[in-house]
Amino acid sequence: MEDDVAEETNKAPAARKPRNNGAVVAVCLTFVFGMIGMSYAAVPLYKIFCQVTGYGGTTKRVEQQYADRVLERRMKVTFDANMAPGLDWSFKPVQRSVDPKIGETVEVRFIATNNSGKEQTGQATFNVTPQAAGAYFNKVECFCFTETTLEPGETLEMPVVFYIDPDIVNEVETKDIGTLTLSYTMYPHEREKPVASKAPVKGGKQDAAQL
Repeated sequence: MEDDVAEETNKAPAARKPRNNGAVVAVCLTFVFGMIGMSYAAVPLYKIFCQVTGYGGTTKRVEQQYADRVLERRMKVTFDANMAPGLDWSFKPVQRSVDPKIGETVEVRFIATNNSGKEQTGQATFNVTPQAAGAYFNKVECFCFTETTLEPGETLEMPVVFYIDPDIVNEVETKDIGTLTLSYTMYPHEREKPVASKAPVKGGKQDAAQL
């Protein structure tokens, strides 16, 4: 027995397998580039998520123009318009509020005027308060997230078509809401500058064709 123990003790430890450094580097690079890609996609994906779910007071974008039913109960909707710095516009709702039946399709309009001496492009974002009501505010037509270009002194009316989902009265957190506020903020939007066309090269194919 002692001889067996001594023999085991004298055995050299097994050699370790070399690490696959290439695989480790590949995994790390995949993780880094994956995180970069997710960071770039975060903003548009979050926007889509908010529009689909109504999260954070963002209204839902829908294709159907009418609710499946209209309730007798009415809900007041007020409108708010704001201007971000860098855009010399006037921006306001035509009506300060409406009082539709829940489920009724309504159209309202906002007016924007370019007060500057040059062409300017704006783009609006929006939200609904209380935030819990955003999932039930269904926007059929809207100028939000659309580039709007106005010439100096030009005025434009922009429609918003919406209805309030009747299911708003079935949820504990929204059934007692009596007033919603649809708020827009108009931001300056820098349009891409056109790329100048290249001048024809002398002696090239174009010159030869003209001879």
